[in-house]
Amino acid sequence: MKKLFAFACVLLLAMPLLAQDKIDAKLTAKLQDMVKDFKGDVGIYVQNLKTGKTAFINPDTLFPTASMIKVSIQCGLMDKVDKGELNYHQKLAYRDSLLYAGQDILGSFKNGDTIELAKVAMLMITMSDNTAALWLQKLVTGQYINSWLQQNGFENTRVNSRVAGREAIRKVYGWGVTTPREMCRLFTLIRDGKAVSPAASERMYRNLIRIYWDEQALSQIPPYVQVASKSGAVDESRSESVLVNAPHGDYVFSIITKNQKDQSWKHDNEGWTLIRNVSALLYHYFEPADKWQPAPGSDRYWETN
Repeated sequence: MKKLFAFACVLLLAMPLLAQDKIDAKLTAKLQDMVKDFKGDVGIYVQNLKTGKTAFINPDTLFPTASMIKVSIQCGLMDKVDKGELNYHQKLAYRDSLLYAGQDILGSFKNGDTIELAKVAMLMITMSDNTAALWLQKLVTGQYINSWLQQNGFENTRVNSRVAGREAIRKVYGWGVTTPREMCRLFTLIRDGKAVSPAASERMYRNLIRIYWDEQALSQIPPYVQVASKSGAVDESRSESVLVNAPHGDYVFSIITKNQKDQSWKHDNEGWTLIRNVSALLYHYFEPADKWQPAPGSDRYWETN
């Protein structure tokens, strides 16, 4: 009886979310078949923004954001710019204490070097520069970013790292936490001009369509199609959120993994392979007349060979 009651409670909680979705059963079946043998946990949310139809697997399960949290940091930053608390082109002075060890471009700066805030924001999104992201998070504060997220209806997406009171959840999810559905909603708000302001959304969208890291989901979409995206990766998780300005209607999707058995950093990592396969499936599902495929020999340009 207790188990039946618990199941009923879960069903009642899920009903509002299910009611707002127009389910694409055919696409859902294709996605389920694609993930059935995956060694780890997978969350996927897809929405055709023209028809409103959706397909999903674990859309409201919590997952690590890894570098996808930088989209939220960008929103917090632009909110302060929009309010006049920061100037998008103000000069910032780099300090060695800001360094996040790795191969970031900003990591090559010398103490005291100056750079425009706009260029730091570009590096954070386009190059996924961790030093840039942590610099901007420090400037805006994680608390401010989380407040913006809460005020805009995001129940789960939060910055964890360097935020008081979130130490325990950071140990589980790392820098940030989100769900596939909320990542898609965030990208859609930006596309629709509803994140911060129309002008701020437009600036953010321009940053998001200039992504250097294009070997996974983006590699399965023709280069002549505009795409806004942000990916993330840590040992046990691979992720990418993508909004495609497709010829016959925009669509958005987010795929996130966790607890992956395959923790390699090669191109054939199971998580990255799944992301590429889902991206290819979706593009040709929504654009069946387009017979484009990645050009032979494109692998010579991969970073993760």
